[in-house]
Amino acid sequence: MNILFLSIGRLNSILDKGIYSDLLREFRNQGHEVYIVTPLEKRTNKETSYFVEDDVHYLKVKIGNITKTNLIEKGVSTLRIETLFLKAIKKNMSNVKFDLILYSTPPITFEKVIRYIKNRDNAKSYLLLKDIFPQNAVDLKIFSETSIINKYFRYKEKKLYLNSDFIGCMSPANVKFIVKNNTFLKSEKIEVCPNSIEPLEIKYSYEKKKEIRKKFNIPLDKTIFIYGGNLGKPQGIDYLIECLETNRNNKDVYFIIAGSGTEYNKLNEFFVKNNINNAQLFKQLPKEEYEILANSCDVGLIFLDNRFTIPNFPSRLLSYMQASMPVLAATDINTDIGEIIEQGEFGYWCESKDVKDFNKKLLKFTDETDRNRMGSNARLYLENNYTAKHSYEIIMKHFT
Repeated sequence: MNILFLSIGRLNSILDKGIYSDLLREFRNQGHEVYIVTPLEKRTNKETSYFVEDDVHYLKVKIGNITKTNLIEKGVSTLRIETLFLKAIKKNMSNVKFDLILYSTPPITFEKVIRYIKNRDNAKSYLLLKDIFPQNAVDLKIFSETSIINKYFRYKEKKLYLNSDFIGCMSPANVKFIVKNNTFLKSEKIEVCPNSIEPLEIKYSYEKKKEIRKKFNIPLDKTIFIYGGNLGKPQGIDYLIECLETNRNNKDVYFIIAGSGTEYNKLNEFFVKNNINNAQLFKQLPKEEYEILANSCDVGLIFLDNRFTIPNFPSRLLSYMQASMPVLAATDINTDIGEIIEQGEFGYWCESKDVKDFNKKLLKFTDETDRNRMGSNARLYLENNYTAKHSYEIIMKHFT
């Protein structure tokens, strides 16, 4: 089969590690021809290019800036992506007949591209639903439910869903949400197709961990909790700060926060103003360096804003599970990530508005034997449920 994958994320190589590259590599390894269309932001000063590398076809399309820019430029650039992608596909892939179109949210603005390929090639379309927009923006009060902006994006969201032959959701709660709030869709085309990776074998000796912790000035005699990733409004940074503040005198634990985002400066200001001896804040580290740091820690942290009505399911969970780390998740009540973590016996959950409950759950990780048991469970759950092969088979069952 010829597979077309559309993404606004930078996918530089099929050999990189990540939820999309791992899945596409599985398609390639199974004998399919994979075509990847990704953006080149204007700031790179590079033109649209088409090439083949590692038996995969790449079309990198020059677009405006959509990251590290102001909201106006980001908005205009995002709206133009659809037209620019379509133009580049017509020019560079006119002689390829696609069997399957894969794409993810965000964004929700690929509908014209998908409709064109479906009509031209009689292809099937599969949406990997990773983000329920615009409802997530309404939840965080970025714009109101009655606003023209929300109505426009909701219109685009509905069109995308209708043009998708299948919708793969991250968890059962995601499926329920989409079915309940989009009654115009046939429920049988909505299914669980979770975030997944090709797991690496990660085992650090005590000496190796000691060496890494020494490099980053991290204590050896405390339980190390790490949060890595986006530091923005979806993570509920005020709650995270409150958790750090109430544990500033806790001599048994140590926190590592590593990442970047719109709320990084707020977090940094908290660290600067307060003499926190049991926590460190790192600006976003290079991926390899972050992985080395994360794999020397004891417990992975997940934070989500309490206001969410949509069931988010952060892919950050997979990197913790891959490293055989137990997980402490503080989230809203609508996601089922906490339920899955506790049912799989690889961590604990609390609602992200109750700091006392967070601190109670924190204490459950101070026993090393218990941590090791939960860490082993995390790795086993990953291998049994969240591998790229699982996602590949879920998608391909529609074509066999």
